[in-house]
Formats: sequence, structure tokens, C-alpha cells
Amino acid sequence: MSRSVVGWAGFFLMVAFITTTVSPAVYADPPQSPNYRFDETTVGSGDLIQSSSANFQSSAGAGDLAVGGAASTNFQIEAGSQTTNDPTLSFSLNNFDVNFGSFSATNPTVTTANFSVSNYTSYGYVVQIAGTPPSNGTHTISALSTTGTSQTGIEQFGINLVANTLPVSVGANPINGQFGFGVAATNYGTSNRYRYVSGETIASAPKSSGVTAYTLSYLVNVGSLTPGGQYKSNQTLIVTGTY
Repeated sequence: MSRSVVGWAGFFLMVAFITTTVSPAVYADPPQSPNYRFDETTVGSGDLIQSSSANFQSSAGAGDLAVGGAASTNFQIEAGSQTTNDPTLSFSLNNFDVNFGSFSATNPTVTTANFSVSNYTSYGYVVQIAGTPPSNGTHTISALSTTGTSQTGIEQFGINLVANTLPVSVGANPINGQFGFGVAATNYGTSNRYRYVSGETIASAPKSSGVTAYTLSYLVNVGSLTPGGQYKSNQTLIVTGTY
């Protein structure tokens, strides 16, 4: 005899912030020749990185022609009178308690979480996700180990990082603004197709990037024989700078 299943899932996204440690520090080589070397190259009407005397030291700049980033396939520049050459990686998790409400064997359940990443003067970053699918005691809802679509009545747990129209309208494509270069990973970047493999890369940037805002779309389907009760799942987002 089959029966309806009602469950509750609370999702807590724990954040692990990881940056690559390199000793000694390595940066992109500045323009140089046997006789000259340019540190923090300046283009503009006036810019002074450091000036000093026996008693004073200052950093100053004037007459910026442009502020921000620009890039092509082979080159990238950060414009502005005062820009540090220290690599920086920033991560923000905007909502960490994700509630599915009630599960149903006849209707898929979806919800979202949001995070953002930016990095400066590095060679990009990768975002990985790790953790277990929703579980209730000894029963764990099956994760989509291969990329697939929502199928009602069959146990499924999956995510992606793009806008979807099926099984309902949910999620959003990565938002890069003016200077972001973040993208969803191939396995998690196709609309209406979901997947979850712990440890996989879900997003990345191939170069120094401004803020990219990501939306994680979660999908859960249960079957008529899925045990009722409270289901919980913990995921960890791991953001690693690439230098």
C-alpha cells in the first residue's frame, strides 16, 4: 500500500574560507627591461605611489582617467590611482538557513540560497560544495550523481546555479555586474538540469574578478514510500583562490 509523504528539510550552509598559501608570495611580473622596471604601472595625468623624506612618507594620486577593470583573452588591467598588488579573495553567504517546507510525492520541492565571490590580482578562484543529501535517521534521499531533469515520484536531490523554468521557475544566472568573470561549472550550468556530487566544483572565475553573485537552486523529489519525518542536510562551500 502506498502513502503520501510529508517531510521538512532545513538546510544549513556552512562556509569554509580557504586561500592558497604560497611562500614566498608570487605576483604577476611587472613590465621591465634590463634597465627599467615598472611597479604599479601608471597611465594618467598624475600618480605618485610613494614619496618620502627622512621624517614623512605618503601615497597619493591625481587625475585618474579610469577606475575599474578591463580584460581580453590575454590581458587584464585594474585601473585607479591607488591599487594594492596584494591578492585578495572575498566570500559572502547571504542566506544560510534554507527551508523546503513540506515534501510531497506528487510535487517537486525547490528553494534557493545565495552567495557572492570576488577576487583581486589573483588568477581566479574555484567554488566547491561538500556535504550529504537530506537524511532522516538512516534514510537518505538519493542524490543525482549524473546531470538530469526533475522526475516526480522518484527520490532526487540536486542543485544548479542558473535560472530554471522546470519543474517551476526558480534560480538565476550568475550576476557579474561590470567587472565580474564568475561562471557556473559545466555540470551545474544548464537550465532545468540538476546534479549533486559532494566535492565537485560548482563555479569558478578564470581571472581576477569583481563581485559575482550566485544563486544555488535546490531540487528535492520524494517517492510514495519515502519515510516521513524531518530531513536535514549540511553543505560546505569551499572557495579557493588560484595563484
